Parts: sequence; C-alpha cells; structure tokens
Amino acid sequence: MTGSMQIYDPTAPEQGEAKQVRRALDGLRGKVLGFIDNAKPNFNHLVDDVAQVLEDKYGVTRVIKGAKRGAAIPAPGTLVEELAEKCDAVITGSGD
Repeated sequence: MTGSMQIYDPTAPEQGEAKQVRRALDGLRGKVLGFIDNAKPNFNHLVDDVAQVLEDKYGVTRVIKGAKRGAAIPAPGTLVEELAEKCDAVITGSGD
C-alpha cells in the first residue's frame, strides 16, 4: 500500500534572536503590573486574588487586567501595546 502522509511541526517558528527589551525589576513596590487572561476557566478568579496580595503585601501600585478571546489566540496588538506602555511587568496566565 502506498500513499502520502502530511506531518505538521507543532513548534512555533523561530522569530530570531531573543532580546531583553526591559530591565529587570528591582522590586514590586510602586510598580504597575499587567495580567493577560488567556480565557481558561478560573484564571479571572485567580488573578483577582493574586492582584490583591501583590497590592496589599508587596506594594504594587496598580494592576491592569486584559484578556484574550481564547487560549490558542494571540493577545490583540492593541492590548500588548497598552500593557507595554503602562506596565512595569506583565504576567500571562492559565487557569483550569
């Protein structure tokens, strides 16, 4: 039996050499943190609790929350730009 088979490579294509575009944080006090909700169940609840701890215990000044439409969909460019402009660090997350 002869035939053909298509094989897909599930790894992301290489985008070039990685580079650090921001300096490392010297701490969290006075910082603005961003969160990107990847639309997995329960992430929104988790991030609310984590944000509260970061503000109360570590002195984070502000938390900005954004969301993707789905876990397999990239964050909208406008969201990435907004968070890059306003935040000292951004955390993407997963729930479930």
